[in-house]
Amino acid sequence: MILFFTGTGNSAYIAGKISQTTGDRVVSMNDKIKAGDCRKVECDEKLIVVVPTYAWRIPHIVDEWLRKAELSGAKRIWFVMNCGDQIGNADKYNRRLAEEKDLEYMGTAEIRMPENYIAMFQVPNHEDAEKIVRDADPHITAAAEAIKDNRAFPKTKNNMVYRLMSSAVNPVFYPLFVSAKKFTADSRCTGCGKCVRLCPLNNIKIVNGKPVWGRNCTHCMACICYCSQEAIEYGSKSVGKPRYYFDFFNSK
Repeated sequence: MILFFTGTGNSAYIAGKISQTTGDRVVSMNDKIKAGDCRKVECDEKLIVVVPTYAWRIPHIVDEWLRKAELSGAKRIWFVMNCGDQIGNADKYNRRLAEEKDLEYMGTAEIRMPENYIAMFQVPNHEDAEKIVRDADPHITAAAEAIKDNRAFPKTKNNMVYRLMSSAVNPVFYPLFVSAKKFTADSRCTGCGKCVRLCPLNNIKIVNGKPVWGRNCTHCMACICYCSQEAIEYGSKSVGKPRYYFDFFNSK
């Protein structure tokens, strides 16, 4: 089984590509997290977790869900993490999670994909994003082949900076930077509710025809990047930046 969580489509794409090689079924964690569904999940012996990198680890909401859910039937676990730059020392924490779930840890693969964190970083234009995805495809295929053959992933890079980012920076990153307070919708907003439907934490409501954000945000960037009118901004950080979402490539 392939479990994926995605904000703007990178993980969904990777999960689908891996499934084409391994034949494993693909299940969205977004739907389960949004529904608060932590009931037993009937897994295959192979469990593949495909997620974005949030502050040099897997997203907190994914970590929390995996800890709560009963992953029945799973024996081995692979993590595939996509990132705009690097995943830090996420391998250490993924190994720890696997041990806590009594699963054989088969490693973590790092896949560089287009950056979507518009609240902090520059986002590639569509042409550059397409090139990044093309460059990522061989690495996705290599990861899929390893999973198919029951091989562990090669060890990821590790140094003092990576260890610092995943250990010391990650815990303070969320309280300092992850907030929905700066999200606003301007006059271009049609009140369609797409942002409400996409939010994995049910943190957005339509009030008087416009979205209003609550306090429970994970900065997945689905709301701002998928808005068809580009009506959502994150303070001044997002102004003038491209909105990246993977589905764009299929809609051209």
